[in-house]
Amino acid sequence: MTVKSYKPEWVPEDGGSEFATAVMPGVSESESGESIPVYNKIKKLTCEDYVNGILSGDRMILARAITVIESNAPKHFELGQEIIRRILPYTGNSVRVGITGIPGAGKSTFIEALGCMLCNEGKKIAVLAVDPSSSVTKGSILGDKTRMENLSRESNAFIRPSPSGGTLGGVARKSRETLLLCEAAGYDTILVETVGVGQGETTVRSMVDFFLVLVLTGAGDELQGIKKGVIELADAILVNKADGNNKQRAAVAKADYNQVLHYLRPATEGWATKAYTCSSITGEGISVIWNVVTEFKAKMESSGKLQKRRKQQEWEWILQMAWTYIHSVISQDSSIIECEKILKEQLNSGDITASVAAQKIIDVAKAKWAPYN
Repeated sequence: MTVKSYKPEWVPEDGGSEFATAVMPGVSESESGESIPVYNKIKKLTCEDYVNGILSGDRMILARAITVIESNAPKHFELGQEIIRRILPYTGNSVRVGITGIPGAGKSTFIEALGCMLCNEGKKIAVLAVDPSSSVTKGSILGDKTRMENLSRESNAFIRPSPSGGTLGGVARKSRETLLLCEAAGYDTILVETVGVGQGETTVRSMVDFFLVLVLTGAGDELQGIKKGVIELADAILVNKADGNNKQRAAVAKADYNQVLHYLRPATEGWATKAYTCSSITGEGISVIWNVVTEFKAKMESSGKLQKRRKQQEWEWILQMAWTYIHSVISQDSSIIECEKILKEQLNSGDITASVAAQKIIDVAKAKWAPYN
């Protein structure tokens, strides 16, 4: 019997042996007892299927819609944008919380403790966990869902790990769109966990309402961590792992941070940033920090500042998408690519300086894309 071969949806039509993944047929028995191949292909969903599934809270369809949004395949771009356009009227009803901190600060453990508490209160929680991508293999482990074992069992929780793809800012390139899909699916609390944080990695601030920075005690000079950058963008600082022998040190660190925060300009006008302590193991302090978040949202909504912040964030999102597209188009232009090859050879041979090479690339781009010189 001739067995028809099948390829996964993401493999190009002309893809060859370089794509190692294959779909193996199952087997079933005919009436005569002969084994025959059975192909259980996943149903291809229409835009209508995606939208209806998302709005009804179907987690499987939500996950598939996010995959479409994150895809770099041209055939998925228009579908993804149409899905976003149609679910937009159903977004904006959640509280968006960004959670960042150095690796090892206990972000995943804290999110699980907070998420389980909120689920027990009847809230619907979506966790967008961004894992770092390897600069060598470009792959990501995506282990956050495994680490949040208890939260992943909650029927009111949706955890979506995504690769950072090498993007700066500690968030994935399509995190904003994913956030909107989760809101449309009825999740009233969106927690965005970043890969870890440095002085320049603050993009998460531009997509959330409340920005929470987790810190540790005993990780070096406390004042070294209080630098303008991430700390001045925080709406609250949380000293994690305040339990056992570390509880007293956590209290001291909290006092140190509060003293310094007194001299920094507030991240949000009309809101005083303060430091708190918590233990993700014992649960002490978890409800306190959540009360801070709800108080912040209520105060900012009543003053109109929350709506203003979201509109500004939306405009920044538009600019980011536009510049990303422009950069992609220009960098893939054949004349630019050819110019880069020549300049690289000249640079290696010492015939040209870096600044002159950069100007030549700019000149080629201007000649190609500027209609009037």
